Amino acid sequence: MTFDDLLRRASSLTRAGRRAILGITGSPGAGKTTLAEHLVRELNGDGPPWAAHVPMDGFHLADAELDRLGLSSRKGAPDTFDAAGYAALLRRLRAQEPGSDETVYAPGFERTLEQPLAGAVPVAPTARLIVTEGNYLLLETGAWPRVRRELDEVWFCDLDQAERNRRLVARHKEFGKNHDAAVAWVHGTDQRNADLVAASRGRADLVVYEAPPRLTGVR
Repeated sequence: MTFDDLLRRASSLTRAGRRAILGITGSPGAGKTTLAEHLVRELNGDGPPWAAHVPMDGFHLADAELDRLGLSSRKGAPDTFDAAGYAALLRRLRAQEPGSDETVYAPGFERTLEQPLAGAVPVAPTARLIVTEGNYLLLETGAWPRVRRELDEVWFCDLDQAERNRRLVARHKEFGKNHDAAVAWVHGTDQRNADLVAASRGRADLVVYEAPPRLTGVR
């Protein structure tokens, strides 16, 4: 399955004018954001926004709240997100009727600050496909099943672990950690989260893995 096949599959989720939501999941560093951004860019072309990218990361709890809950050392784990709020936003996006002129604003995540930002992601009323991505879309605990119920399909990004870890170390260093701290976080918190996400792989509708020079998918 080529990237063009993925584009066609994503486009086919919208039927009879109804808005659809595609979820992209996978372990930290697996390429979820890259795939989502490429899909949205190609689907939109030069016209009005037909697709919109709404990341899960905007639902990170703020550091002050993580401190209050004693969860700062586990930032990025499932219980450090507002999963119920995320599900509610997806429900609102799905319910928006064709012909509405309302822009819906979703929260974003500022990597430099490592903090969520309210109202940072505008979703135009012309968007018929919402592409959302995050680690825990297929989790069966807490409020995460509510998220899955709002998604038409979920694709799982799979990537060789060594390459995934290399990307994560580089990302953490880019945003302020020294090398040793980045490696420790990747092999500690990130790996625990990755193991949890990997266990949900079998519940995906499609598994997509990188095989340069093109993306290839396999059920």
